[in-house]
Amino acid sequence: MAVSGAKEKIDAALQDWPGITSKPHRFGGTEYCPGRREIGHVHGDSLVDIPFPKTVRNELVKAGRASPHHILPDSGWVSIYLRQAADVDRAIELMRLSFEIANQRTTK
Repeated sequence: MAVSGAKEKIDAALQDWPGITSKPHRFGGTEYCPGRREIGHVHGDSLVDIPFPKTVRNELVKAGRASPHHILPDSGWVSIYLRQAADVDRAIELMRLSFEIANQRTTK
């Protein structure tokens, strides 16, 4: 139930953000970083994992915008399953939030 072309759409969106680099993720897929801090990774056209501070993660899960991480459900990570086009847009939106949080933390 993956969204065909989801990984390419996410990759194209993130490559336009300042300072973003991509590389293979240690557990498969593609990881995105502004500098050394990972803002999330994509597993093909079916799954996106994104780190957040635990308070933000809890708000996102409570609001139904993301699911607890598929392997580490008690961590600050969330998972977004890409089942329809709107999920891809939401994944990009939440990756942007992770990017903004990462940038705030590096400028403090």
